Amino acid sequence: MIELETMQTVPLTAGEDGVIRITGSRVTLDSIVSQFKRGATAEEIEHDFPSLSLREIYGAISYYLEHTDRVEEYLRAQAQSASQVRQQIENEGDTRELRERLRSRRSRQAR
Repeated sequence: MIELETMQTVPLTAGEDGVIRITGSRVTLDSIVSQFKRGATAEEIEHDFPSLSLREIYGAISYYLEHTDRVEEYLRAQAQSASQVRQQIENEGDTRELRERLRSRRSRQAR
């Protein structure tokens, strides 16, 4: 009788910033799950993220399906964190002067 491996390695890595990515890439679990929840197939996701293999994409989807509650909790925390950062940036004040200096510098470099 042939024995099969019953444990699988999940192709996910948590970075120092707490963001979960597909191991060896910059693609986040959030991105894969978001597309999957919108109805994209693994092949369609691969088209959008050609640096990933189908095995990695299916692995991330499988992990999501096996741990839906925990992943959804993680996704909510990520969305809340992004909202806080966005609010902080908006509250830091007017950035018109900085944007104008950047435009001026780009204009000078283009000449």
